[in-house]
Amino acid sequence: SPGAIAVHHQDPPPTSHHPPPMMYSLKHMLARLMAVPLALCALGSIALAQPTYSDNVAAIYQAKCQICHRDGDVAPFSLNNYDDAVTWAFDSVRAINDGTMPPWKPVAGYGDFRDNYSLTPDEKQTILDWVANGMLEGDPANAPPPPTNTSVWGLGDPDITLTMPHSFTPPIGQDLYRCFVLPDTGLTQDTYFGAIDVRAGNHQIVHHVLIFTDTTGTAAALDGQDGNPGYTCFGGSGIPTDTSNLLAALDSLGGIAGWAPGTRPHFLPDGVGILVPGGARIVMQVHYHPWGTTGPDQSQIGLYFMHSDIQKRLYNIPVVNTSFKVPANTVQDVVATFPPIPLPISAKAIWIFPHMHLIGTKIKAELIDSSGNVTPMIYEDKWDFNWQGAYTYTDPIQIPNYSKVKVTCTFDNTANNPRNPNNPIIAVGWGERTVDEMCIGFIGVTLDNDPFTMMRTGRTKQ
Repeated sequence: SPGAIAVHHQDPPPTSHHPPPMMYSLKHMLARLMAVPLALCALGSIALAQPTYSDNVAAIYQAKCQICHRDGDVAPFSLNNYDDAVTWAFDSVRAINDGTMPPWKPVAGYGDFRDNYSLTPDEKQTILDWVANGMLEGDPANAPPPPTNTSVWGLGDPDITLTMPHSFTPPIGQDLYRCFVLPDTGLTQDTYFGAIDVRAGNHQIVHHVLIFTDTTGTAAALDGQDGNPGYTCFGGSGIPTDTSNLLAALDSLGGIAGWAPGTRPHFLPDGVGILVPGGARIVMQVHYHPWGTTGPDQSQIGLYFMHSDIQKRLYNIPVVNTSFKVPANTVQDVVATFPPIPLPISAKAIWIFPHMHLIGTKIKAELIDSSGNVTPMIYEDKWDFNWQGAYTYTDPIQIPNYSKVKVTCTFDNTANNPRNPNNPIIAVGWGERTVDEMCIGFIGVTLDNDPFTMMRTGRTKQ
C-alpha cells in the first residue's frame, strides 16, 4: 500500500464511462437556456454587483478545481473555460453543496497542509451566487491567464520518464501484485529527486503502485521468468534489504514513491530529496484488482530533478499494525505506533499518507512526545478508499527525541457500512487483497542528524 510523496495523475476513465458527446452538447444547451431567465432576474437586481466568471469564478476554478478537472486528467470532464463552467454549473453546485467536491479529506485543525484545495466559505458562496444569478461571463480580458502547464503530467513534463517495457493484462477475478523492472535511468551516481510522479496506465484495474530501487540485480533476474512481463511479488518487492541502514531498511518497505486513487503530485520542500542510488534499476510494483473487468496496463513514472541543493534525504517510515482482526458486525478502533521502543532520534515530518481499505471510516495520526504532549498530524473523518493522498505540511512537524507516532484506524464491519464488500458479513483482518484491511500511516521524515547518508549528488534542474 502506498507510502510516498509526489505521485500520480490517473488517466481519465475510458470513453464508455464518459457521457457521450451528444450528452455534453445537450447539457451545455440546457445550461445556456436556463441561464437566460436567471440572467433576466439578475438584471432586476439594480445596483447589486453580481459575480462573473472572468472576474470572480475563473481564479477559483484554476486554483481549486483544474488540478483534476483538466484535459487528460482524472476527472471525467474539464473546467478549463467559461463554456465548460456553464455546461457543468448545476452539477458543480450539487457537488459543492453535498461536500463531495473538491475532495479535500483532512479535517481542519489536525495539521496544516500545503496546496489545500478545499473551498473557503467565500469561494463556495461566490460559485453558488454566480450560478444563481445567471452565470454571467463578464469581460474575458479580466480573467486570469490560463495555466502554463499543458502537459498530461501534473507537475509538467518530467526530466526522466520511464514506462513499463511491455503491457501486461492480469487475469480477471483475483488480486495480483506484479513487479516490473523499468528501463535504465542512465544515472551512474547517487541522485536526489524533488518529486516522483506515477501515471497508472489502466485506472480500472490498478489498485495502487509502489516504486522501489534495486542495486542488487535481483529484480532483473526475476523479470519474465514465468513467460510474462515482470514477476509476481506478493508481500514485497522481493529485493534484498540493506539492514546496515535502519531507516533505509524501513524506507524500503514502503518504497521511494507511490500512488493510490486520488493522489496528487507535489514537489518536496527545498533541500529535501528522494534518493535513487547510482546504477540502481527502478522497480514498479503494481497491485492489480481486476474484479469484473481486466485489460492491458502499461503504467509509467516521471522523475523530477530537485530545484535546490540537497540538504536532507527523505525517509518513508510506515506506522503499521499487521496483527488486527475486526469481528463481523463490529465497529472497532485499531492502533498502530512507531517506533516500538523510544529512540534518541529527532526528526521532522515532511508529509503524511494515511491508508486503509474498504471498511475503514476514520483515520487519525498523532505525535506523542516523551512528556505525553500530543500534536495532531492528520484526521480524516470521512475515509474514502477512492480518494487518497500524501499531504505535505506547510511547516514540517518537529519530532523530538523519544517521541512516537500513533495512528488510530476506525473500521465499520457491519451491514450499515455501504462500502463493506462482504455479504454475509465476515471477520476482516490485515491482508494485501482489496477485501482485506490495512491500518497504515506512512510518514515522510528527514533526520535532524543523519548518520546514514552522505549527500554526494544534489543535481538540480537546469
